[in-house]
Amino acid sequence: MQTNSNSEELHTDLKSQFKFFGTLDNNEITSFLEFCERRQVAKGETLWNEGDNDNYAAFIISGKLGIKKRTEFEGKFMIVGTFDKGTVVGELCLLTEQARSVSAVILEPGDILILSSDNFERLISEHPKVGLRLLKHIFLVTSKRLNRSYDRMASIF
Repeated sequence: MQTNSNSEELHTDLKSQFKFFGTLDNNEITSFLEFCERRQVAKGETLWNEGDNDNYAAFIISGKLGIKKRTEFEGKFMIVGTFDKGTVVGELCLLTEQARSVSAVILEPGDILILSSDNFERLISEHPKVGLRLLKHIFLVTSKRLNRSYDRMASIF
Protein backbone atom coordinates (compact mmCIF):
# COMPACT_ATOMS: atom_id res chain seq x y z
CA MET A 1 0.00 0.00 0.00
CA GLN A 2 2.84 2.43 0.82
CA THR A 3 6.47 3.05 0.09
CA ASN A 4 8.72 2.84 3.16
CA SER A 5 8.96 6.61 3.76
CA ASN A 6 5.21 7.07 3.19
CA SER A 7 4.55 4.09 5.43
CA GLU A 8 6.66 5.54 8.24
CA GLU A 9 4.90 8.90 7.86
CA LEU A 10 1.48 7.19 7.96
CA HIS A 11 2.47 5.20 11.07
CA THR A 12 3.56 8.42 12.79
CA ASP A 13 0.34 10.21 11.81
CA LEU A 14 -1.84 7.33 12.98
CA LYS A 15 -0.01 6.99 16.30
CA SER A 16 -0.24 10.73 17.03
CA GLN A 17 -3.90 11.09 15.99
CA PHE A 18 -5.61 7.91 17.24
CA LYS A 19 -5.38 6.43 20.74
CA PHE A 20 -5.96 3.01 19.20
CA PHE A 21 -2.88 3.17 16.97
CA GLY A 22 -0.83 4.48 19.89
CA THR A 23 -1.35 1.08 21.54
CA LEU A 24 0.21 -0.75 18.57
CA ASP A 25 3.81 -1.20 17.48
CA ASN A 26 4.79 -0.54 13.86
CA ASN A 27 4.50 -4.20 12.86
CA GLU A 28 0.96 -4.35 14.27
CA ILE A 29 0.02 -1.14 12.44
CA THR A 30 1.40 -2.59 9.21
CA SER A 31 -0.65 -5.75 9.79
CA PHE A 32 -3.76 -3.67 10.49
CA LEU A 33 -3.27 -1.61 7.32
CA GLU A 34 -3.26 -4.80 5.21
CA PHE A 35 -6.98 -5.11 6.05
CA CYS A 36 -7.80 -1.50 5.12
CA GLU A 37 -8.38 0.50 1.99
CA ARG A 38 -6.90 4.01 1.98
CA ARG A 39 -9.01 6.59 0.11
CA GLN A 40 -8.82 10.25 -0.78
CA VAL A 41 -12.24 11.86 -0.29
CA ALA A 42 -13.58 15.06 -1.84
CA LYS A 43 -15.74 17.77 -0.27
CA GLY A 44 -19.41 16.91 -0.76
CA GLU A 45 -18.77 13.18 -1.23
CA THR A 46 -21.22 10.95 0.63
CA LEU A 47 -19.59 7.97 2.37
CA TRP A 48 -22.92 6.36 3.19
CA ASN A 49 -26.60 7.20 3.41
CA GLU A 50 -29.04 6.53 6.19
CA GLY A 51 -30.57 3.12 5.50
CA ASP A 52 -27.56 1.72 3.60
CA ASN A 53 -26.55 -1.82 4.48
CA ASP A 54 -22.82 -1.45 3.85
CA ASN A 55 -20.80 -2.40 6.91
CA TYR A 56 -17.53 -0.55 7.29
CA ALA A 57 -15.83 1.94 9.56
CA ALA A 58 -13.79 4.95 8.43
CA PHE A 59 -10.70 6.24 10.22
CA ILE A 60 -10.25 9.93 9.39
CA ILE A 61 -6.56 10.68 8.78
CA SER A 62 -7.25 14.20 7.48
CA GLY A 63 -10.27 16.26 6.47
CA LYS A 64 -13.64 16.69 8.13
CA LEU A 65 -16.81 14.61 8.03
CA GLY A 66 -20.39 15.47 8.97
CA ILE A 67 -22.94 13.03 10.31
CA LYS A 68 -26.51 13.94 9.46
CA LYS A 69 -29.87 12.48 10.43
CA ARG A 70 -33.06 12.66 8.41
CA THR A 71 -35.77 14.74 10.12
CA GLU A 72 -39.53 14.25 10.03
CA PHE A 73 -39.71 16.93 7.31
CA GLU A 74 -39.41 15.49 3.81
CA GLY A 75 -35.91 15.92 2.39
CA LYS A 76 -34.55 17.74 5.45
CA PHE A 77 -31.51 16.69 7.47
CA MET A 78 -29.92 17.83 10.68
CA ILE A 79 -26.15 17.70 11.26
CA VAL A 80 -25.75 15.73 14.50
CA GLY A 81 -21.97 15.69 14.60
CA THR A 82 -18.79 16.72 12.87
CA PHE A 83 -15.59 14.75 13.07
CA ASP A 84 -12.05 15.43 11.92
CA LYS A 85 -8.65 13.73 11.94
CA GLY A 86 -8.07 11.15 14.61
CA THR A 87 -11.68 9.96 14.66
CA VAL A 88 -13.26 6.67 13.70
CA VAL A 89 -16.84 6.79 12.38
CA GLY A 90 -19.28 4.07 11.42
CA GLU A 91 -17.63 1.69 13.88
CA LEU A 92 -20.87 0.13 15.12
CA CYS A 93 -21.48 -1.28 11.64
CA LEU A 94 -18.46 -3.53 12.18
CA LEU A 95 -20.36 -5.22 14.99
CA THR A 96 -23.94 -5.32 13.70
CA GLU A 97 -25.82 -6.25 10.56
CA GLN A 98 -28.15 -3.26 10.92
CA ALA A 99 -28.71 -0.58 8.31
CA ARG A 100 -27.00 2.78 8.77
CA SER A 101 -28.93 5.07 11.13
CA VAL A 102 -27.27 8.26 9.81
CA SER A 103 -25.63 9.61 6.66
CA ALA A 104 -21.98 10.66 6.40
CA VAL A 105 -20.80 13.44 4.09
CA ILE A 106 -17.33 14.88 3.59
CA LEU A 107 -17.18 18.54 4.71
CA GLU A 108 -13.46 19.07 3.97
CA PRO A 109 -11.40 16.92 1.58
CA GLY A 110 -9.10 14.43 3.17
CA ASP A 111 -7.67 10.98 3.58
CA ILE A 112 -9.42 8.03 5.25
CA LEU A 113 -8.88 4.37 5.99
CA ILE A 114 -11.81 2.02 5.35
CA LEU A 115 -12.15 -1.22 7.34
CA SER A 116 -14.99 -3.47 6.17
CA SER A 117 -16.77 -5.83 8.54
CA ASP A 118 -15.46 -8.83 6.55
CA ASN A 119 -11.89 -7.58 6.92
CA PHE A 120 -12.53 -6.80 10.58
CA GLU A 121 -13.51 -10.45 11.15
CA ARG A 122 -10.39 -11.59 9.28
CA LEU A 123 -8.27 -9.20 11.39
CA ILE A 124 -9.68 -10.69 14.60
CA SER A 125 -9.00 -14.20 13.34
CA GLU A 126 -5.48 -13.56 12.04
CA HIS A 127 -4.32 -10.94 14.58
CA PRO A 128 -6.46 -11.43 17.71
CA LYS A 129 -4.37 -9.05 19.86
CA VAL A 130 -4.86 -6.19 17.40
CA GLY A 131 -8.54 -7.08 16.94
CA LEU A 132 -9.11 -7.08 20.69
CA ARG A 133 -7.47 -3.66 21.05
CA LEU A 134 -9.68 -2.32 18.25
CA LEU A 135 -12.79 -3.73 19.93
CA LYS A 136 -11.80 -2.07 23.19
CA HIS A 137 -11.27 1.22 21.36
CA ILE A 138 -14.68 0.94 19.67
CA PHE A 139 -16.37 0.39 23.04
CA LEU A 140 -14.55 3.39 24.55
CA VAL A 141 -15.49 5.65 21.62
CA THR A 142 -19.11 4.48 21.75
CA SER A 143 -19.27 5.00 25.50
CA LYS A 144 -17.91 8.55 25.25
CA ARG A 145 -20.36 9.43 22.47
CA LEU A 146 -23.28 7.99 24.41
CA ASN A 147 -22.30 9.96 27.52
CA ARG A 148 -22.09 13.17 25.46
CA SER A 149 -25.55 12.43 24.06
CA TYR A 150 -26.91 12.00 27.59
CA ASP A 151 -25.34 15.33 28.60
CA ARG A 152 -26.86 17.10 25.57
CA MET A 153 -30.30 15.63 26.27
CA ALA A 154 -30.10 16.59 29.94
CA SER A 155 -29.17 20.18 29.02
CA ILE A 156 -32.35 20.50 26.97
CA PHE A 157 -34.67 19.60 29.81
